[in-house]
Amino acid sequence: MDYIIRAANVEDCKDLTRMIMELAEHEKVTDHVKITQKDLEQDGFSKNPFFHGIIAEVPEQHRSKEGHTKIGYALYFYSYSTWKGRAVYMVDLYVMPEFRGKGIGKALMSEVAQLGLAAGCTKLNFIVLNGNKSSLDFYFRQGCSDVTADLGYHYMSCSGEALECLAQP
Repeated sequence: MDYIIRAANVEDCKDLTRMIMELAEHEKVTDHVKITQKDLEQDGFSKNPFFHGIIAEVPEQHRSKEGHTKIGYALYFYSYSTWKGRAVYMVDLYVMPEFRGKGIGKALMSEVAQLGLAAGCTKLNFIVLNGNKSSLDFYFRQGCSDVTADLGYHYMSCSGEALECLAQP
C-alpha cells in the first residue's frame, strides 16, 4: 500500500483530533479526552511547541471507508533522563484499524526513533495500556522492553486539585 510519513502541520489538527478520539474509543477512555482542535493548534504549532507530530497519509484512491486520507499519527516530545541523557517520549502511536498490519505503525515508530537519534537521544519512551496485548507484542517485536517489569518503576501523575495543592508554597 502506498503511504507517506510526513511532519504534521497546523492544518492536520482536525484529523489529529479525530484520530485521538478514535484511539480513546479503542481504549474505552473517551471521557478522559479534554483537549480540542484549538488546543492542538496552540500547543503543537506555536513558537515553543509542547509536542511534535508526524502523520501517515495515503493517496485519495486508498482513502478510508469514511473518506479520510490521514490514517495514522504519532505525537512525541523531547525529555531528559538524569541517567541516560536526551530522550524522546512518544505520547501516541495510532493507525486506523482498516490500515493496520501494513507496516504503517512500524514506519511511524521508526520515524520517531530516527528523529530522536538525530536529536542526540539515547532512549525512546512510551506507555502502553495494560490490556493492549497486540500493541505490547508489536513493541516487543521491535526490541522494546517493559521497564515497569524490568526496573519496577511506577509511572506517577499529579493533576487537578492535587496539582493545585502541590503548587502552593
